[in-house]
Amino acid sequence: MIEVGMTASVDFTADTDTTAIALGSGDVPVLGTPKVVALIEEAAVAAIAEGLDVGATSVGTSVSIDHRAPTAVGSTVRATAVVTSVDGRRVSFAVTVTESDDIVAVGTHTRAIVDRARFLESVLA
Repeated sequence: MIEVGMTASVDFTADTDTTAIALGSGDVPVLGTPKVVALIEEAAVAAIAEGLDVGATSVGTSVSIDHRAPTAVGSTVRATAVVTSVDGRRVSFAVTVTESDDIVAVGTHTRAIVDRARFLESVLA
């Protein structure tokens, strides 16, 4: 069962493969926004993993972030997702990415709970 307050964090050290240059999202050698979004999703997936029924998974449906500060290659960030609401199959999260005590990004993320087999069947059909 997924409940408000469930939370998880993931840590990541920025590297040259995840810069804005490498990801095609800019021309500066700092952690790219696409990787910031991926970390947010990873934290959200982890936050609700234990609450999913057998055969269920979650898929991202929306992400809204304010990427406030750059992260240098070699620096470590922590992405945290906290469940803020559960409405049927829809789960909403407050998300933050920090480097030490500094805010790198903040925002919201929403995931939908789906039956894994049925979802894959619809994709492969």
